[in-house]
Amino acid sequence: MSSDVLHTYRTESPDETIALAQAVGAVLGAGDLVVLTGDLGAGKTQFAKGVALGLGVQDRVTSPTFALHQQYEGRELLHHLDVYRLDDLAETLDLDLPELVESGVTVIEWGDTIEDVLPPDRLVVRIVADPDVDDSRMLYFETEAVDNWMPRLKEVLQ
Repeated sequence: MSSDVLHTYRTESPDETIALAQAVGAVLGAGDLVVLTGDLGAGKTQFAKGVALGLGVQDRVTSPTFALHQQYEGRELLHHLDVYRLDDLAETLDLDLPELVESGVTVIEWGDTIEDVLPPDRLVVRIVADPDVDDSRMLYFETEAVDNWMPRLKEVLQ
């Protein structure tokens, strides 16, 4: 994916990552796709928890690594996927991604592994842990669809 970096943001704790993601979640609507990338333990699930809060989800959000897909009710339906365990792109057909994306907000952990089957209108949040500072993360907000995402995220990310 050739994308533009909309903004770079640093968080210093899991709570800060969740708070930032909550603000992002507050501007998301049905049909929005957020792809989370980063190494194991980078904070993808923490970010997903924050998005859920921003959508008004009351349930406890956990990593769907073994379930692949979890669904939560909020202001919008939240589809939380973790595709880490998929062996090949053909397995994504079982997830029925187009229908999921249309029916609510979709957050996909490890989504970079299936980017070839994802629509280009998506927000990618690349999370990079600082190896020298515990709990410090750099979050890079990237997209090909700048005209769609920039207006909504402008205030959130300033």
